[in-house]
Amino acid sequence: MKLASTFNRTSSILRSREALTDEQIRHVAPSVFADTAHDSRSQRYTYLPTSEVLTSLRREGFQPFLVCQGGSRVEGKADFTKHMLRLRHANAITTTAEEVPEIILINSHDGTSSYQLLAGCFRFVCQNGMVTGQQLGEIRVRHTGDIVGQVIDGCISLVEEMPRLADTVNEFKHLQLTDGEQRAFALAAHATRFEPDSTVKADKLLTTRRHADNGPDMWRTLNRVQENVIRGGIGYVQTTEKSGTSFRRTREVKGIDQTVGINRALWVLAEEMAKIKNA
Repeated sequence: MKLASTFNRTSSILRSREALTDEQIRHVAPSVFADTAHDSRSQRYTYLPTSEVLTSLRREGFQPFLVCQGGSRVEGKADFTKHMLRLRHANAITTTAEEVPEIILINSHDGTSSYQLLAGCFRFVCQNGMVTGQQLGEIRVRHTGDIVGQVIDGCISLVEEMPRLADTVNEFKHLQLTDGEQRAFALAAHATRFEPDSTVKADKLLTTRRHADNGPDMWRTLNRVQENVIRGGIGYVQTTEKSGTSFRRTREVKGIDQTVGINRALWVLAEEMAKIKNA
């Protein structure tokens, strides 16, 4: 099991090969178990701790394999801030496939987020957690009414869409890209994180970190680019008047919103390139 590691200055992340226990989740993301909503919420806000939703999801066959919690610079909000869980259904836990579908649950108890459900895909070879685009499904549940029922129904509806996700992954694996098409994809992906005048070269996003990712198909190209954008470590040269020229490496993306946003953008880019190729 991977131990909790720094997620950013005030938050943590934990991913495990086995389903996480409440104790493990509480250690990394105490906001999942908040006793009340933050006092900034009005009486119209329906408070329901994420822990209760998680208990209900477990009864429906969903188990958490990743948890993380964002930080807050506002005093007193640390135990109510945004958090994320990635869950797999029992039918997918015992799979021998290289990838497994996941449900991503995002929530907060300080008003910064509704309950959000997204479709995801976890790739074992590189421990990458990808997020699909809006075409597959996104469900938001406001903090009003029957929250548990709506979240469970949302998870089940996303699970029913998972065969489409598997079909897309299979399509990506069989879609071969030319060198120019790979560079075009990397250039478009570069814009999801870096400014146009950045000295980080787009071609660097195609760098292969492991032999299993070496190949011209859309799936491996997407995974190489995604890992290099999110994990960081790409070398570049920076020149400033104060310090002159120095060699730097890109930092890992650690914020929940930025991680999800970049992942989804890359997935949509891959889908659009597939449409162009198939046309």
